[in-house]
Amino acid sequence: MAQAPTTHGKGLSSQAQNLHWLLTNLVDEVPGIRSVAVVSSDGLLLLSSDPDRTAATARPDGDDGPKGSSADLATIVSGLGSLTHGAAKLMDGGDVKQTMITMDEGSVFVMSISDGSLLGVHAAPDCDMNVVAYHMALFVGRAGHVLTPELRSELRMSMEGAQ
Repeated sequence: MAQAPTTHGKGLSSQAQNLHWLLTNLVDEVPGIRSVAVVSSDGLLLLSSDPDRTAATARPDGDDGPKGSSADLATIVSGLGSLTHGAAKLMDGGDVKQTMITMDEGSVFVMSISDGSLLGVHAAPDCDMNVVAYHMALFVGRAGHVLTPELRSELRMSMEGAQ
């Protein structure tokens, strides 16, 4: 199960604290969610359900790369966002609303946020996909209008401080 996000730094604005609270609620209210990441339009991790497991956290087996970390989910979400955006453009499909990948051992959901940022969720294979998508849409609806350039910068600084 995903960990609730923690607030790094005491000086976060009320909007940043509200986004952390919204992410905590998403993790706590939806069974089967393993991890969540909010990624900026340029691919940087802004908010995570497990901020202590970032790229600076080494894997226990000593191999390079943070398998299963927030950085991995952020990379996947950013790549999927770019790929689906390009596909939609080639097909004259308009804006991409949501992408879903189902695998034997889990699912990945990516949902666009109004400013070009993306919300990504890694969930267990037995999750209720409708419930996950519904709660993601609630998060996007509540968070999309507050992700200003200033808030994105504050969140980036907060995530860098977590590493």
